[in-house]
Amino acid sequence: MSDLRSKSKARAVPANECRVALIGFGTVGRAVAKIICESGDGGLRLTHICNRNVERKKQPWVPADVVWTDDVEAVLKSDAQIVIELIGGLNPAEQIVRGALEAGKSVVTANKQLIARHGPDLLQLAASKGCRLEFGASVAGGVPVLPALRTGLSGDKLHGIAGILNGTCNYILSRIESARIPFSEALEEAQARGYAEADASEDLDGGDARAKLAILALAGLHTRVVPETVRARTIRAIDAVDFDYAAELGCTIRQISRADLKEGTLFADVGPCLVPADSPFGRVQRNLNLVLTSGQYGGDMAFLGAGAGGDPTAVAVVSDLKVVARSLSGGAGPDSANYFTTAEISSDFETPWYLRFFVRDRPGIVARLAEILAAHHLNIDSLLQKPGFDKASLPFVITLEPCRDSQLHPALEKMSGLDFAIRQCLCLPILR
Repeated sequence: MSDLRSKSKARAVPANECRVALIGFGTVGRAVAKIICESGDGGLRLTHICNRNVERKKQPWVPADVVWTDDVEAVLKSDAQIVIELIGGLNPAEQIVRGALEAGKSVVTANKQLIARHGPDLLQLAASKGCRLEFGASVAGGVPVLPALRTGLSGDKLHGIAGILNGTCNYILSRIESARIPFSEALEEAQARGYAEADASEDLDGGDARAKLAILALAGLHTRVVPETVRARTIRAIDAVDFDYAAELGCTIRQISRADLKEGTLFADVGPCLVPADSPFGRVQRNLNLVLTSGQYGGDMAFLGAGAGGDPTAVAVVSDLKVVARSLSGGAGPDSANYFTTAEISSDFETPWYLRFFVRDRPGIVARLAEILAAHHLNIDSLLQKPGFDKASLPFVITLEPCRDSQLHPALEKMSGLDFAIRQCLCLPILR
């Protein structure tokens, strides 16, 4: 392990300056360091930058007295008052953050997986050590929704949060909608533009948005949520024809993450939904994020902006950093709003539903489907069938009046065994 120190004389440190160590010098870490070094903010002093292969990371614009190191323990034993964790993932990030808090250092992180899974415990550890843990960049990077939930809206009693939380999915769905291209082509385009990883499963199948929803529930609804207890539905089955049918219903399709707290149960779900085309969700294009909150007293609030990228995320990190620095200079205690409840997690929402079928056309198909739906006490609202499709692979849509998720799915299981179906029925909630 090495400490790569400049041989130049260290500058004098003002008494009111807050010492900051940065662990992780990737895209976001570099942007954070640049903001700190170039902002001229006399209240912050970058003292350490820690990263693997650190010699190759050194930048000429970093002050000469900053310590470059690959030794995490050296950072944790240093006189830095705040540690910024930007390496991501769970291991070794969890050990690093716990080690910093145990040492009495406040922590700023953008690590959504860490906060989604260990946020409550880490917040309580921070409080017990008289320091702070801030994570405003872990959801909707450039959108200050988490600081708003933890401070600006703390006077309200929130009961609902919904959002477009994954820019990759929103970009793909927006492209299918605007160009009527296949899902595979939209995914390739997103990967070529850097909006999607080579393996985009975490985005496409809802894992990323589910972790972010767990953090929003923690910050806004004060409810512990294990991400894996929230149902996540993939966007892979969305076809261009679904946007044609959605448009006939005055809707479009977006990946929506939603959580509603009702009488001790948290109704939560992540996945593609039909939303009104003229609604806030319907108007969000490309890789933007949107979060809507519902409160008992303040009503509905909306937060819109860039959800990812080095610079927007770095701004959120530095904003958290300044909050912590002010609390340290002012002698303020740790965040006192760290109370959490445990709720039963359910996906049993009651909504209207969109059912899209691909079938080998023949007489009696609609009658058979109607028979199954009637047997499960489900009411058809409309039947949509656009002309001009191949009879060997005919898409059509049935919409249902509002019913519970648990009431619908036994009927879908029955339908899956029908010999005229050539694809699994696509079932999407319709959010009004």
